[in-house]
Amino acid sequence: MEQLDIREVLRYLPHRYPFMLVDRVLSYVPGESLVALKNVTFNEPFFQGHFPQRPVMPGVLIIESLAQATGILAFISTNTRPTDKSLYFFAGIDNARFKQPVVPGDQLVLEVEVLRVIRTVWKFNTTAKVDGNVVASAEIMCAERELEP
Repeated sequence: MEQLDIREVLRYLPHRYPFMLVDRVLSYVPGESLVALKNVTFNEPFFQGHFPQRPVMPGVLIIESLAQATGILAFISTNTRPTDKSLYFFAGIDNARFKQPVVPGDQLVLEVEVLRVIRTVWKFNTTAKVDGNVVASAEIMCAERELEP
């Protein structure tokens, strides 16, 4: 099982602070699955406003974390990396569910599994867990798109 540290993750994702939401890849099997980690810290900029009296990671950012993990798996599976010519974009979401809040100090374990690939459109089953408990899940689609100069 392969792992990627933050330096390798940065090579597979075009995102940067404050929108880089994957810290490490714990394991992956190209074309099949990936498990990644997001350390949730009190220093995250969104906690200033969501909610100051009881900080909770926004559900949309949990989904974005999962989407970033799917992008890493798509790039690994196609043996490519983000370029100035093409990127994987979030293309759709189905069956999103949120089970419990994610708070500072949690480690978000992001599990993604390829359901199908049709040309450059990928569909994944995704799950986010904290301490082994599911906190969110969704089916996510991403699509590679060529960028105009």
